[in-house]
Amino acid sequence: MVCFISCLRVSADKQGRSGLRLEAQRAAVATHAAATNGAIVAEFVEVESGRKTERAQLGAALVACRRDAPSS
Repeated sequence: MVCFISCLRVSADKQGRSGLRLEAQRAAVATHAAATNGAIVAEFVEVESGRKTERAQLGAALVACRRDAPSS
């Protein structure tokens, strides 16, 4: 089984409060995971501008990926 760590992002508070764009992203990730016989093992959500260089949730997702990646 393939494990996935999901990082979802919307760029405006209004989008974040409505949840609509997040739900669409979540559905797309779930569809991909299911199609590859995978499982989403963690999810990180940001309501941030993509222009910001300091994105805490993206950083946390990358740390989780590195921590959980199989060693070669």
